[in-house]
Amino acid sequence: MDLPRGRQAVKQAPRLLLREFLDCALARVSGEACVAAALRQDPLEGPVRVAAVGKAADGMMRGAMAVLGDDFVKGLVIPKAGARYLPLQASDQIGVFPASHPVPDQSSLDAGRALVEFVAAVSTGETLLLLISGGASSLAEVLVEGAGLDQLIALNQYLLGSGLDINECNALRGRLSLIKAGGLLRYVSTPRIVGLMISDVSGDDPAVIGSGLLCPRPRNPIPVTVPSRWRELLAHAPDPVAGKPPSRVQVIASNRDARRAIVASANARGLVVHLPDGVLAGDAQDVGARIGEILKGGAEGLYIWGGETTVALPPQPGQGGRNQHLALAAAMAVEGCENLSLLACGSDGNDGPGSWAGAIVDGGTLARGARSGLNPKDCLQRADSGSFLSASGDLIATGPTGTNVSDLVLGLVRAPNGELR
Repeated sequence: MDLPRGRQAVKQAPRLLLREFLDCALARVSGEACVAAALRQDPLEGPVRVAAVGKAADGMMRGAMAVLGDDFVKGLVIPKAGARYLPLQASDQIGVFPASHPVPDQSSLDAGRALVEFVAAVSTGETLLLLISGGASSLAEVLVEGAGLDQLIALNQYLLGSGLDINECNALRGRLSLIKAGGLLRYVSTPRIVGLMISDVSGDDPAVIGSGLLCPRPRNPIPVTVPSRWRELLAHAPDPVAGKPPSRVQVIASNRDARRAIVASANARGLVVHLPDGVLAGDAQDVGARIGEILKGGAEGLYIWGGETTVALPPQPGQGGRNQHLALAAAMAVEGCENLSLLACGSDGNDGPGSWAGAIVDGGTLARGARSGLNPKDCLQRADSGSFLSASGDLIATGPTGTNVSDLVLGLVRAPNGELR
């Protein structure tokens, strides 16, 4: 079927068009498809044992099994409990250990123990294939001596609202862990180790993705903003792992790939694409306001950003995640602009507590939400953007997507008559 072009494309509801671009991006970075493509391009020889950890674990394992065939010996899947894309069932061939995210719990420690036992059982004549995606940092853990579950939970709760970026958070998590920062290599005897990763971090550094289960790295200094109550505990990190690195570590999908897919789809529709400098980073409210101003003063077309912002949470936050926070701040900037629309979404289908993936806002968002009596500024201060966006009818849900390449923000600028030239 021919794609609608130019003005015809935007005669569709702008929200529908933005959702179609999002779906195109998610298909490009599908965990199942990307693993299968990587293994077909660079095949593994001989018997293979496969462990998949992260929000895309089920899909990535499906991709591996489809290509490996009879060479697949045994598998272990550690996905996010309660939010699984085409979930695999436990069997004689596959162990399944759903665990907690974004805050770890006892299931995360159980999954970590299962992961260590699994990799230790790989013989020297077999290949260990480790499939890692975002969320792995919370889903599987083995703690250093002296650290307990209560401390692990409290640290992760602090990190979620600290305003630190994901690189800094994962570095701190590694200080309590025997498997992060390359620690998992302590338990592996086979020299044939392959890691395929879906990146949810800026820069796509394998040492940061999933807190670097296969990638030893030096300890970074503890950020000065970390409260003193954590410093003594975090100072007792395990020694960095020394030894033979994996034979192959490859990032097979990233936010950049998702954005490229959107560009290709928009070009096929005859739309002008704008790629502003920089990635999404920093305070979500500030970034949302800045993006809103860019759209107000921008030429017609589709604007694309990718990355991950942060939100410093108040003591008792309301509903909503960083994408909803960003979207509401952008909606305040574009209030009354009928030709502007913006989508902000987590690529894993989750944005904060609840089942929402993000929001699509426009120049009428504030007016619609205000009918409920809510104030957008107050909602942002209370980290309660979800309540306002629910009232305005702007929240979106995708369900689990089978991937996790951080966040996508798309802005659509139309002519005053609602069309694109």
